[in-house]
Amino acid sequence: MSETEKKNRSLKPLARLIPYLSRYRRLVASALFFLVLAAATTLALPLAVRRMVDHGFASSDGHFINNYFGMLLILAILLALASAMRYYYVITIGERVVADLRREVFAHVTRLSASFFDVNQSGEIVSRLTADTTQIKSAFGSAASQALRNTILCLGAMGMMIYTSPWLSVMVLGAIPVIVFPIVGFGRNVRRRSRAAQDTLAESSAFASETVAATRTVQAFGGEEMASVRYASAVENAYDAARVAIRSRALLTGFAILLVFGSIVGVLWYGAQSVLAGEMSAGTLGQFVLYSVIAASSLGQLSEVWGELSAAGGGAERLTELLHEIPAVQDPEQPVTLPSPARGEVEFDQVSFAYPARVSAITLNSLSLNVKAGETIAIVGPSGAGKSTIFSLLMRFYDPQTGSVKLDGVDLRNACIEDIRSRLAIVPQDVTIFAASIHDNIAFGMPGASREAVRAAAISAQADEFIGKLDQGYDTMAGERGITLSGGQRQRIAIARAILKNAPVLLLDEATSALDAESETLVQRALDGLMENRTTLVIAHRLATVLKADRILVLEDGRVVEEGTHQSLVAKGGLYAKLARLQFHDLEQRSASAI
Repeated sequence: MSETEKKNRSLKPLARLIPYLSRYRRLVASALFFLVLAAATTLALPLAVRRMVDHGFASSDGHFINNYFGMLLILAILLALASAMRYYYVITIGERVVADLRREVFAHVTRLSASFFDVNQSGEIVSRLTADTTQIKSAFGSAASQALRNTILCLGAMGMMIYTSPWLSVMVLGAIPVIVFPIVGFGRNVRRRSRAAQDTLAESSAFASETVAATRTVQAFGGEEMASVRYASAVENAYDAARVAIRSRALLTGFAILLVFGSIVGVLWYGAQSVLAGEMSAGTLGQFVLYSVIAASSLGQLSEVWGELSAAGGGAERLTELLHEIPAVQDPEQPVTLPSPARGEVEFDQVSFAYPARVSAITLNSLSLNVKAGETIAIVGPSGAGKSTIFSLLMRFYDPQTGSVKLDGVDLRNACIEDIRSRLAIVPQDVTIFAASIHDNIAFGMPGASREAVRAAAISAQADEFIGKLDQGYDTMAGERGITLSGGQRQRIAIARAILKNAPVLLLDEATSALDAESETLVQRALDGLMENRTTLVIAHRLATVLKADRILVLEDGRVVEEGTHQSLVAKGGLYAKLARLQFHDLEQRSASAI
């Protein structure tokens, strides 16, 4: 049997979540106390029934019967109270454990390396955070409690059955292996099919998340019908997988109940013959019957609960796999402290790199470059030359396969990731705006920033004026992905975010889209202020930017093939001159046409 098959046939993934329970020992102890109390009260009922039948009905003693009915009422009240408290504590534990699990999984995911997200869909990860944790909540908040309660009832009832009639008990207990082994076998199948159902659900969720995020693109290309058909197909696949899992659970429950109650019917027939023969009192048979029913129903419910736990085991396995995912890029055991104060010197020394998702495609090939403190370097080159990869390596989203990337003379692999990123501010081409207020978007990553500091950053980014015109100013919600803001406004928010961070090194990936003349001017002013007195590496798409750069690096096939100023490189007539004619002239024309 393979390791995968072994994993699919156990509930070990649920056992990995036990440490989450140990954090709340008082809640668990309270739940167990009321669970045991409810079970003990249930097991006391048949004893009362036996005495009432044998001593009350047989002797026609009305006073005795009244007293016992009073005791039964007290037991019923106690059972109701214990059951209510058990439910409260058990559900609270389930909610608390799942809240902790969601928080820790999310925190872990946000710390995983970029290479993980290169090969995993965000929609599937979100599905693990929602659908899988919901199943685990059901397991810890209900199924596990039911399993323990029914186990106690089953064992307690069997013990009382043996006490009541050893011979009848031997007949009942002899049927248990016939009942239990098929249940366990079915349970393995249920868990395997539940895992498959969860995987197909995650695939449909991933597609839905991707499509909803790109609704405008879908509508612009008339792809609504195609997207709907694809999602409908994904949903049907998820439904088919879920139906198979449900069918397995239904068969498991029905098969268990048939075996349990079928065996009890046979035993009861034999007990009835014993009563007729005078070998057993009617009360004793009634007591045995009640304990048999309790044991049988407990076993039947255990089979159903086993199916729920098996399904939750699939979700727990997927979540623990996520929690056990090790970031490809980690801090060293003894990190080297970066120099203070920061100088902002950047060096790439014979760096070669290929993305883990496509290792055969070399992105950077023995790349070397040096950037002095306070220097502005413009990076240009054709698509796929490795420009954005330079930024990714500087942010230490990845480590190079060979060579070294240094910041202020320290190899990034020897430094703390948090320290590295604290010295870098990035303004990406595709600006990320969160569904939060304008203030919170500017202060993202700087939670302690005052409103005055945020406004000062916005003023420097030429953003204060348009923010002031919004309905609620800095408290205005930006909408998902900043949908309520224009392209120029989003860029200025990102620039304000970088200004507020005040890092010594700026990484700027200019937007290729043409803005209107006013926005272009405002963005350029904001960038000029941002680039002042700090080391700047900019992937340049604007002529104004390359003209102001101290040096221009021209990349092709992951190497620096040309270096110099705009004038010298144009005069050289090489790759840069060709790119300048095509790219900068085209952008200038588009900007002019937007006026």
